[in-house]
Amino acid sequence: MIEFETTLIEVDGQVWYAALQVPAEKVKPLVGLNDNRVICKINNQVSFQCALMPAGNGDFFINTNKEIRKKLALNIGDKVQIALQTDNSEYGMPVPEELTTAWELDEEANKVFHSLTKGKQRALIHSLGKIKNAETRIKKILVMLEYLKSVNGKLDFKELNEAFKQAKNE
Repeated sequence: MIEFETTLIEVDGQVWYAALQVPAEKVKPLVGLNDNRVICKINNQVSFQCALMPAGNGDFFINTNKEIRKKLALNIGDKVQIALQTDNSEYGMPVPEELTTAWELDEEANKVFHSLTKGKQRALIHSLGKIKNAETRIKKILVMLEYLKSVNGKLDFKELNEAFKQAKNE
């Protein structure tokens, strides 16, 4: 595990607003392992799975969402203690139990899902994991897997969102 103090900075991006600075020399042992996936613990309070993202100058950053910043009352410029360790999990995040069950029941869906890139797998797992209601989560999982089978794994997120909308209206 690697521990050090860093700063919450503002980032210029369309998706993320704030990130933790991560100097390259601090994380040399972690870089290149498992797609730079790590488990980050901030101020010994909140732990989450994430990636060391290249900053373009040799250093890295870790995106932080609003929920984490709110929970820790963090603002741009705040100093924090972080602890990083390699994330050796298969997907880099928790997988909803309903999804693993669906893979067990539908071999073709399992195969097509796992033909996607790791990043696309994580994006789909993340979007499904955010759904609180189990019944809604199951419906979305089934729609997603049927969509993936119908396009033979050629994922288009806009098309998938349309499939979700159509299923909701049925």
